[in-house]
Amino acid sequence: MAAVVVSAVMFVTGCKSKKLPSVQEGSTEMSVPLSGKEYRSDKDFFRATGNGISSDLAAAKKIAQQNARVQLATQISSTMKAVSENYIQDRQIGNRDEFGSKFEEISRTVVNQTLNDVKEMDEKVFQEKDGRYRYYVAIEMSKEPVIRNLNQGISKEAKMQQDFDQYRFRQILDEEMKKFENQ
Repeated sequence: MAAVVVSAVMFVTGCKSKKLPSVQEGSTEMSVPLSGKEYRSDKDFFRATGNGISSDLAAAKKIAQQNARVQLATQISSTMKAVSENYIQDRQIGNRDEFGSKFEEISRTVVNQTLNDVKEMDEKVFQEKDGRYRYYVAIEMSKEPVIRNLNQGISKEAKMQQDFDQYRFRQILDEEMKKFENQ
């Protein structure tokens, strides 16, 4: 018993003595544009930011937009994958592998189609000392087009339509989207 108490005290005091790495003297904290909470995904919207740098302003903007779209597509794809895995585990579906494979295929198509519904939230442009432009962009997309396009894709597959419970799917998607607010 005494050994357990001594071990616990050493563990607790050992943990307290650890310090976070210090900031080097002379370092400057930088603010990243478009990085506040309002630019993060939440229960209703997928959001992403991107930046690009170029000597041509239009090219810097294109790079930033492309980077943001890639980030958004990745976020939607990973969310849809998590939702489909949770949905398949939740439902009593005959051939889970076949349903999961077809569902992922439809999800990829939906992500590609849905990126047409992206809206620009905000932008910032800076000119570097060397004359190049640094362009920042924040984009967002409602989860509703994802659901609508997914439903349309599934409705074209008679076999999948039998196993698909739209209400339960939406509940699981809502749960996944709420996780964004807690990050």
